[in-house]
Amino acid sequence: MSPLKNNKNYLMNKNLLLYILLVFLIVVNGFFLYNYLGRGEQEQELQERKPPIAFLGKELGFDDAQKEEFRALTRTHRRKMRGISDDIRGWKDDLFKGLSDDSLTDIDTEALAYLIGQSEAAKDLEVLRHFKQVRELCNDQQKEKFSKIIKDALRHGSREQGPPPEGRPNRDRPQHPDRPNGNRPPRY
Repeated sequence: MSPLKNNKNYLMNKNLLLYILLVFLIVVNGFFLYNYLGRGEQEQELQERKPPIAFLGKELGFDDAQKEEFRALTRTHRRKMRGISDDIRGWKDDLFKGLSDDSLTDIDTEALAYLIGQSEAAKDLEVLRHFKQVRELCNDQQKEKFSKIIKDALRHGSREQGPPPEGRPNRDRPQHPDRPNGNRPPRY
């Protein structure tokens, strides 16, 4: 075999390896670009996803008139909630500015905390009013379904709140001497 032929085979094998590597890199880059650009679309879909309140209208099977009134109620509710949340945010900003501002007295701090608490209560009352208004939109069959949805939502939400059973503060408290069952108040 001639040295030229050996050299030619070597170059062809070397070029073939480079072509395979080049195709592999193009495919991998294409895959990463697709995933990168696809994630932007996925994030946009998440932002465009309907809020949980839209789930309620769909589950209850509102007719067109109910849907329109439901949308109006939801817009009003969101506007009220946004206003209350803005107030709370402003008062919390003022409250925590007091950490670096010596002119904020304890009375001012307590007043801000009271306003925040009142606004949190107003938020809860607004949510309750909104759900009552939505319930009034429903016919009798939808009211039953609505009650079940709300009951399920409350049941699932309460599981996630509060400390785990083994971490409850009452377990570390000493027994109360005036109560027969320790810390539990007597049953009447």
